[in-house]
Amino acid sequence: MLAESLKTKRKAAHAEEPAGDDTRARLLQAAGEVFAEAGYHGATIRQICMRAHANVALVNYHFGDKLGLYTEVLQQLLPQTTEVEALHHALDQDIPPEDILRTVIRTRLRTICGRDLADWRFQIMVHELTRPTPALAKIINEVSRPLYERLCELVGRISGLPPGDEKTHLCAHSVMGQIIFYLLEGPLLVRLWPGLKMNPEQVDRIADHIADFSLAYLRDLGGARTKAAASRHRSKRT
Repeated sequence: MLAESLKTKRKAAHAEEPAGDDTRARLLQAAGEVFAEAGYHGATIRQICMRAHANVALVNYHFGDKLGLYTEVLQQLLPQTTEVEALHHALDQDIPPEDILRTVIRTRLRTICGRDLADWRFQIMVHELTRPTPALAKIINEVSRPLYERLCELVGRISGLPPGDEKTHLCAHSVMGQIIFYLLEGPLLVRLWPGLKMNPEQVDRIADHIADFSLAYLRDLGGARTKAAASRHRSKRT
């Protein structure tokens, strides 16, 4: 009975949708703006549909419910499919791990080059980090976790630590944090440093700096572990 009722509602909503009208795109755009203003918990479907000039039933037709709509909006904040593929490609290269890390940093930093960090996408990110929703967990498991685990493996190869070691995770977080900093603090940084333009040439220089800074510590960490292991070996022999 419930299934029949849902089908009837979807048919009705579809019948009211103007031919050739990209209602789905209008709903996503309106939802992004409303979610940015009020957050997921404060926004209502009615507000979104009024802004999109769409029937309320069309949200259910296209997205299932409010959470489904929000999940698709949130996905727009993440690296696009081509960007994710580029990161996996960088991680798959048959080159020294230090060079892989440098390529990964540059690839990820380039994805934020030219973004308008003051638009509604930035505001949604702030809301989501303040009051996480179930949509965040879904996206993390599908997109972020696989890349995160591979980054930990890469950091482990450079430092000589196991991927699951606490220090490995902390080092991976430090690398990620330096990249994310330019995304989250962009509007502030341009006021502190007017020379920050985030054009392709400067982005590559920043990427190289992050790589140099990170690799200096990781190499030192790996060297310290090698010396400690050698010292223990000598102690056992004597």
